[in-house]
Amino acid sequence: MLRQRRARILATLGPSSSTPDQIYALALAGADVFRLNFSHGSHDDHAARYHAIRNVERDIGRPIGILMDLQGPKLRVGRMAGGRAMLETGSRFRLDLDPQEGDATRAGMPHPEIFAALRPGTDLLLDDGKLRLRVDACGADFAETTVMAGGALSDRKGVNVPGVVLPISPLTAKDRADLAFGLELGVDWVALSFVQRPEDIVEARGLIGDRAWIMAKLEKPAAIDALDGIVQLADGIMVARGDLGVELPPQQVPVLQRRIVHAARAAGRPVVVATQMLESMTAAPVPTRAEVSDVATAIYEGADAVMLSAESASGQYPVQSVAVMDDVIREVEQDPRWRDGLDASHQSADKTTADAICCALRRVTNLLAPAATVTYTSGGATCLRASRERPSAPILALTPHSAIARRLALVWGVHPVAFQEAEGFDRMVADGVAAARFHGLADAGDDVVVVAGFPSGRPGRTNLLHVVRVGEEGAP
Repeated sequence: MLRQRRARILATLGPSSSTPDQIYALALAGADVFRLNFSHGSHDDHAARYHAIRNVERDIGRPIGILMDLQGPKLRVGRMAGGRAMLETGSRFRLDLDPQEGDATRAGMPHPEIFAALRPGTDLLLDDGKLRLRVDACGADFAETTVMAGGALSDRKGVNVPGVVLPISPLTAKDRADLAFGLELGVDWVALSFVQRPEDIVEARGLIGDRAWIMAKLEKPAAIDALDGIVQLADGIMVARGDLGVELPPQQVPVLQRRIVHAARAAGRPVVVATQMLESMTAAPVPTRAEVSDVATAIYEGADAVMLSAESASGQYPVQSVAVMDDVIREVEQDPRWRDGLDASHQSADKTTADAICCALRRVTNLLAPAATVTYTSGGATCLRASRERPSAPILALTPHSAIARRLALVWGVHPVAFQEAEGFDRMVADGVAAARFHGLADAGDDVVVVAGFPSGRPGRTNLLHVVRVGEEGAP
């Protein structure tokens, strides 16, 4: 079941979309990868969804990726007397470590790491930015603030500290337990929340190893300051616009989205644009025109994938949401200016043999318009470098490892297939052409470009590009 589009769709599962029939319908509608949100649901819930996805994968005959999204640290105020208190703009308000219920003058905030990072003049955002406090004085266990934007403060509302790197790990005890469970299940991607610095990726890598690829969620201003280092260490990037839009002025989010997408593309890292893409479809069968334009913008920018959150997890129209996203992507990719934009934003390659081969691939596909590119890949690197070039021909990724095929399901333009290791150059070419024909990407008389490392089976050794015409001598 090949997709007739290059960009991919990541759909979140939840109460509206967790039965085998619902997951099957989402896959048919266009979902390429499924997200398990570990901020909600039990391990039993996620295990049932995982196994249902694998059954659907078997039924449709196409690798499906599974991404587990870790909750990360949740910074919150304590409980309030009566459940809520009204903070008046201009009033004084104290935050401290006292567990007593709060009122209109103070509240507990059980996070000494926040107090350790505060300085006078720092802003604190409460309840997704609805309330804003300015720190006037602070110490190891308190902060005296002025309410700059008041409102009702309820129990356990979230706290954001924009512009401050907090001395905390992105992995809580819950995250570590969830991570061990997800890796045991066999998830393909791990989305790491609350990333602030490259060292956060290093910490996660020490726990994950090569059992899954790591996707860094960029939702903190501090992560933007360390963007290049994070991109180099992560396997993929997510533009998590929800928290970015809380901690930064909203007008900055589109600019940062574009910057992040371009940085990830330049490094050859898959990049996902996420949060509220079709938000109105949680309750309506059709999206707004602004939402359609939002999805289209991400595709024009060259994002590998776009993501549905509440739309597919808890909304009333999960299948319709995926279908709309699929339609929008197809429509954009039929626009000649979409291709022009990709070419105009193309980044220079590194001075390596693999990048030289993949640069040549882009040039060859532009000149010859082959029906398909076939990449042989053991660890995924060849395919990722080929996708980075955004070639005009679809990429059929042949890999002997089903886990790699599933990870590649998120990558722009890639049709991953678990395939036996080819032995010898002639066999490699013949098998690649046969696979392109079998999967409906090429027919007699078409050109096919084969990219691989030779001898085969050695990761990171891309050194071969061969053009073959289907049906000629030596080709099936």
